Amino acid sequence: MKTDVLAELAATLEQRKNASADSSYVASLHAKGLNKILEKVGEESIETIIAAKDAVTSGDKSDLIYETADLWFHTLVMLSHLDMGPDAILDELARRFNLSGLDEKASRN
Repeated sequence: MKTDVLAELAATLEQRKNASADSSYVASLHAKGLNKILEKVGEESIETIIAAKDAVTSGDKSDLIYETADLWFHTLVMLSHLDMGPDAILDELARRFNLSGLDEKASRN
């Protein structure tokens, strides 16, 4: 099942969180701190937006898939840094599943 990939990735990120920054990209991000991780999330967000716009023009969605994977990856690193995993987000999405988006948005006010 594809959600297993998410759980496996989260577990790997947790393992690498405390590795040597010289041996692990994830550990190097954690060593640089939350601001660097957030910078990467922002960078990947912009690249994902550009890839989506380009996909409309070109019809080729391969860059969009690649950039979205980068965005998800760096978002998972951010969650890991904050001692969270994808389960909290999946639980929130499940909570919203049978809730109208308009009703959910209205409930925030």
